[in-house]
Amino acid sequence: MSNFVVSARKYRPIRFDDVVGQQHVSQTLKNAIQSNHLAQAFLFCGPRGVGKTTCARILAKVLNCQTPTEDMEPCDTCDSCQSFNKNASLNISELDAASNNSVEHIRALIEQVRFAPQSGRYKIYIIDEVHMLSQQAFNAFLKTLEEPPSYAIFILATTEKHKIIPTILSRCQIFDFNRIQVSDMTTHLQKICKEESIEAEEEALTVIAQKADGALRDSLSIFDRIVSFSGNKISYQDVIENLNILDYDYYFKVVEAMLTEDASQLLLLFDQISRKGFDGDIFINGLAAHLRNLLVCKDARTVELLEVSGNIKERYHQQANLAPTGLILSALSLANDCDVNYKMARNHRLHVEMALIKMAYIQRAMQPRVVQTITASSEKKTLDNSKITTAQETSPVYKAEPVENPVVLPTIEPPKNTTTDTEEPKAELKSDNQPAIQPSEVQTTSNFAEKLALKKGSSFLSKVLNEVKEEYKKPQEEAMPFTQENLEVIWKGYWSKIDSQSTQILFKTSKLSILDAETGVIKILTNGNRAKDAIFRDRTIRQLLIQTFQKKDLNFEVEIDEAKIEVPKPQKTIPQTDRDKYVHFLNLNPVLKDFQKRFQLLPPKNN
Repeated sequence: MSNFVVSARKYRPIRFDDVVGQQHVSQTLKNAIQSNHLAQAFLFCGPRGVGKTTCARILAKVLNCQTPTEDMEPCDTCDSCQSFNKNASLNISELDAASNNSVEHIRALIEQVRFAPQSGRYKIYIIDEVHMLSQQAFNAFLKTLEEPPSYAIFILATTEKHKIIPTILSRCQIFDFNRIQVSDMTTHLQKICKEESIEAEEEALTVIAQKADGALRDSLSIFDRIVSFSGNKISYQDVIENLNILDYDYYFKVVEAMLTEDASQLLLLFDQISRKGFDGDIFINGLAAHLRNLLVCKDARTVELLEVSGNIKERYHQQANLAPTGLILSALSLANDCDVNYKMARNHRLHVEMALIKMAYIQRAMQPRVVQTITASSEKKTLDNSKITTAQETSPVYKAEPVENPVVLPTIEPPKNTTTDTEEPKAELKSDNQPAIQPSEVQTTSNFAEKLALKKGSSFLSKVLNEVKEEYKKPQEEAMPFTQENLEVIWKGYWSKIDSQSTQILFKTSKLSILDAETGVIKILTNGNRAKDAIFRDRTIRQLLIQTFQKKDLNFEVEIDEAKIEVPKPQKTIPQTDRDKYVHFLNLNPVLKDFQKRFQLLPPKNN
């Protein structure tokens, strides 16, 4: 069995240029060495695994190197460099302050400082985790740190700068190390994969870098674990399974369900996630991060804040173009409130489900709702002398900004000399890209007028009446040819003016085709039952097509596109009780039964 060396030690930088993500520190130290402006005490601060101790060792190696390179890097050939590589250098001492934190240890260190180096220029002391020193040890170290011998250099490293007393800080030259960026870690992992002849997907390495949380050492440890799990071929699926990370696809599906106001799909997705063993707070935090990434994609100036691979970034761009900014902000606020109150909730599952249901219908809260009534006068029988009186009673439920590109529903007035007890206008859609269309029939039922007034209000009704009077005086034009191109133009002109974003998406994703051009049979393929019901209930589009193409027998055949229906994958059952786990491992390895009999072990009982 060969001696395995972990990647964090095997690929530890030995030159300043090899240090990842700390170019500002490396360049400053190299310039100080070249100009001979060296401080006698350095303090390296930063989170774990970012290269503090590594830079301290490289600095100590360069300072005692007999023939450094022109760019102030160690030569690795002189006696000083060779002895340092073998951990046999007498001029470089490392002290772990976590285990040597007493005043006696510091006094012993001060005694060593008194003696000059026998060979080499400097005697260098590297003290790691210096914040672990006691108060007495700090006080004993002060005098030596303030006036050290000319040949002594102290390099202190710490992850908690705030725990070091100010008198120590004032005597040191402080360097702040940054967290390693995801892109830098991904590039470093790709280099290691190339040297080790390992095939790895870019998405997989990006997930490893994100899981490391800015620590390069942690990413290398995770990388070694994934290699042990999947061998010389690392896939994205292996990484998320081994690290217990929720797949991006679930978050994309959740936002798609929000856009279509499909609360049932949201609950089913959360159930699938729960069955995989993920807690509700992990899911909510991941969803909040996903919504934040969508918000970042809305502006080209903030796209660089997105720390994902190229393929995932493209999917974020596509979904960000479909999702309104108001919806993303509202859902992000709901996710944040759910996360804050998660620990206080007694029923965690219900708490998350309620947040998802609110997200599904948040678009409706963003639109104004006005309840209005209309009363028609029937005292006179002729249209010239009839008057429509309206009693408006508004009750705004939510206050929101006006929606861009609202649907214009002009009302058509019956021609003159038409007398009815109650005469009401008929709704019709007028597209900006098409000429005005005159009606062939007049609808005089009061139910439709009441619905129209309830939705838009009497002021809207009066305005439309005046517009239709102007349009009705124009001569009637010929019918538009019933072709696939004209059909798609009318269809797009209709859904582009609908107020509701979710309804827009339902109409936009539907596919139209003409089955019978003579009778006017149109086949519509939808993504699901929700879109199918919405198209069936919408009479305005049907009437618009009838009047545009003058096809009285025009009919829809709405079907669900089975190719877009996703078949749920079978879920893996996870053993819960000790008995289930015993049976599971017995099925994997029957030798377990012989092992039990040999040592006379009792199998676990059902809980």
